[in-house]
Amino acid sequence: MFKFWGNQEQPAQPRPQDSTSQSWYPPSVVSSPGSSHPSTPSSTSSGSFNYFSQSTPHVSPTEALGIINHLKDKSVDELRKLLSDKEAYHQFILSLDQVKIQNNIRDELRKETLQLARMNLEKEPQIMELRNQCRIIRTTELAAAQEKLSELERQKEEIMKLFSSSSLIQKLQEAMRKTEEESEALHEKLLHREVDFGTFVQKYKKLRTTYHKRALIQLAAKTSATG
Repeated sequence: MFKFWGNQEQPAQPRPQDSTSQSWYPPSVVSSPGSSHPSTPSSTSSGSFNYFSQSTPHVSPTEALGIINHLKDKSVDELRKLLSDKEAYHQFILSLDQVKIQNNIRDELRKETLQLARMNLEKEPQIMELRNQCRIIRTTELAAAQEKLSELERQKEEIMKLFSSSSLIQKLQEAMRKTEEESEALHEKLLHREVDFGTFVQKYKKLRTTYHKRALIQLAAKTSATG
């Protein structure tokens, strides 16, 4: 019959090596050498359960309660076996719901990883073919396309220069200069009586009207460019 811990009659104290020589657990898991009883769920909050908290530092209170529920109904012999038998301890760990869930997740991830690896291996010939096609495109079609693109870019720049504000103003100035020269030449002809007065007035009026229209357009273009 077991003696209560508060009883003054204590059984013979086992030697320290008797309680630990056959145990593969760390000292925090094995019961104290000064006690004749193995660690029980109620007396191992700083012993075997510290082992769980050390090995799994993120155990939630709910998970810890589940472990306690698995241990509280075990007999002293069963608890002693867990402390001394590595295989029994291993099977107990595997029976915990938390461990079963983690193992199931691990197995599912392993299956998915293997499936993805097989799919990648099956697609390897297609990937190699696409790489070869890309290499051919880079060395042939891409070079020709880049050359054509460069030519189009050059043409675009030339066209943009023709229709830029500065280019239009310059063209207007050139046209105004020519109109002015034509007006002067027509005036010289009038002075040398090479053209009659009626024809002079008609042509001179047209030239001056064109000149002033271009002058107004040039002034508007300069104002727009600076504004």
